[in-house]
Amino acid sequence: MTRETRSHPTRDGAESLAIGQEAATTFPVALDGYTDLPPGKIANVVTFLEITEPPPAPPPLPTGLAVERVAKPAAGWFRRLYRRIGEDWLWFSHAILPDSELSALLWRQTTEVYVLRRPDGEDIGLVELDFSVPGEAEIVTFGVVPEVVGTGAAKVLLETVLAHCFGSGATRVWLHTCTFDHPGAVRFYRKHGFRGYKFAIEVSDDPRVTGHLPRQAAPHVVLLQQPGGARP
Repeated sequence: MTRETRSHPTRDGAESLAIGQEAATTFPVALDGYTDLPPGKIANVVTFLEITEPPPAPPPLPTGLAVERVAKPAAGWFRRLYRRIGEDWLWFSHAILPDSELSALLWRQTTEVYVLRRPDGEDIGLVELDFSVPGEAEIVTFGVVPEVVGTGAAKVLLETVLAHCFGSGATRVWLHTCTFDHPGAVRFYRKHGFRGYKFAIEVSDDPRVTGHLPRQAAPHVVLLQQPGGARP
């Protein structure tokens, strides 16, 4: 199960801004009907979910699996795992950051990065948490590699993460997922006690057009022919 939060310094108040851009030129959005996007832009519907009551304590991890914190993760290591998990779902917010900015984000005192790790040392799950708001925890990045989707690995990882967040003093854990992500994401989070509380529309540059992701990434999201350019 995969999802990604588009990182932004004021996260819960400005999620509809295009990530990695300065304040963009605005255009009217129809609140009852269709709105055409400028060339090179993509849009998705974002669902915000939260949980405010600690779930039951998770059972012990399956034999051989471990959830381990990665202190000051290297940008290259993070990118590889992030891309392995998220490329199929058009994860791009961290992919577009230079190494220096990515490291600064991941090394903040309020950021914690965890992996789900096999006995042979292979990392098969990734979690990024943000504790910058007192009493809250944001699950910024959450996912498992394609090979273990549907095996229960994501369930184990989420249960462990929630226990850690509430055990660290959080009274609210929140995240958001979008229509580009795994089609079962919302159902997965609701099954684990999350409830939806807000919708938003996210407009951004298509990372396959800007070159931050390969053009074959996320085939379920149509890559449109650009004006004057070659067909995708």
